[in-house]
Amino acid sequence: MTLTVHHLGVSQSDRVVWLCEELGINYELKKYDRSPIFAPPEYKALHPLGSAPVIEDGSLKIAESGACVEYILQTHGNGKFGVIPGHKDYAEYLYWFHFANGTLQPALLLNLSLSRTGLGEGHDMIKRYDARRKQILEFMDQRLSKVLWLAGEQFTAADIMNVCCLTTMRCFIQYNLGAYPNILTYLKRIAARDGYRRAMEKGDPNLDVDKLIGAAPPPFYKPAGGALQARGRI
Repeated sequence: MTLTVHHLGVSQSDRVVWLCEELGINYELKKYDRSPIFAPPEYKALHPLGSAPVIEDGSLKIAESGACVEYILQTHGNGKFGVIPGHKDYAEYLYWFHFANGTLQPALLLNLSLSRTGLGEGHDMIKRYDARRKQILEFMDQRLSKVLWLAGEQFTAADIMNVCCLTTMRCFIQYNLGAYPNILTYLKRIAARDGYRRAMEKGDPNLDVDKLIGAAPPPFYKPAGGALQARGRI
């Protein structure tokens, strides 16, 4: 059976493509463009909730990026990029793996939603959740001042889960990383990985990795910008 990865462009499904490239496994990549902001109908038809990413392995179909990553690790990973119970970094691995979808990504999506409400930068709600994002990033930066990788000494799936929020998501949520030198150094290490470069070339060839990992946010995703402008949202 060949694993099939359904990848929605410029999205968190780049986590799954990246994991497959790091593992060097045989998989089929099916790519879908946004239309123009959200997933196209053919992608939404893959899952009742229209979720991205989606993977198929034989008759099995799974959505949710964390579930997809864990499934691939357990069934195709041969012990790579996970941390087993009893290892000194096990608790940190679990924490940072789930930090991505439990803390970091929800905060960024809330920032994105609030930015489209028309509330000014001085509004209490905007200031509160902007401060929350900065608190989270400072926390990550402090962690990365002590370790090379989020779980500790070794690159793991915890890194794969979090990097999307610091790179690809900034095509929609335009925040600056200049105040977080350890995150920027970490992203340079990520960009030096052949697996990451291959994944981005295959999954999102129109994105410039060097701009994704820079302090300034990468260019805003143009199709979304045009659609939002037409709706009077930017």
